[in-house]
Amino acid sequence: MAFQLTAPTLILIMSMWLPVGLLYLGHGDPKGTGAVTAFVGACVLVSAFLHALFGAGAVGALLFAHGLLYAVVAYALLAGLEDLKAVGNVSLVACIISFFFIFWFRNAGANYFAFCAAGYVVLTAEVTMVTYGKLSAKVLAWSLIIWAFLGLMIPAFADPSFAGLLWGMPF
Repeated sequence: MAFQLTAPTLILIMSMWLPVGLLYLGHGDPKGTGAVTAFVGACVLVSAFLHALFGAGAVGALLFAHGLLYAVVAYALLAGLEDLKAVGNVSLVACIISFFFIFWFRNAGANYFAFCAAGYVVLTAEVTMVTYGKLSAKVLAWSLIIWAFLGLMIPAFADPSFAGLLWGMPF
């Protein structure tokens, strides 16, 4: 059951990355984006718990790290925080955890997921750098938009448990 949740969870996360990316490009408002991010963060945390409960504890750990990050991002957007270093610090933890998943996925023979984990490392490092003023938010915005497709949509639709609908896609 837990692995059947992976594809829908990835699609759910994509529905947050795109609005956050667009927000950083000047399209959207923080409160609405924060509400979407809060819902996605809560759902990802539930998915992480279910993954862990039903035998996919490693994937659950990765989802917990990112779900917590999404919850913190949601709070920052909804509360209108100006100093986002707390978000950057939580993102750094997600970055470190994602780094280890590059090797975990590679050892499991899931090379594309290892590639995705490497993308998550870059994204979370970018979040940390943006919050510390070391990187432009527009760079992060475009990274989120691009990786929403490369690191979320493609692996979600390539997952055979996703109703088998698009299994023939050329990924």
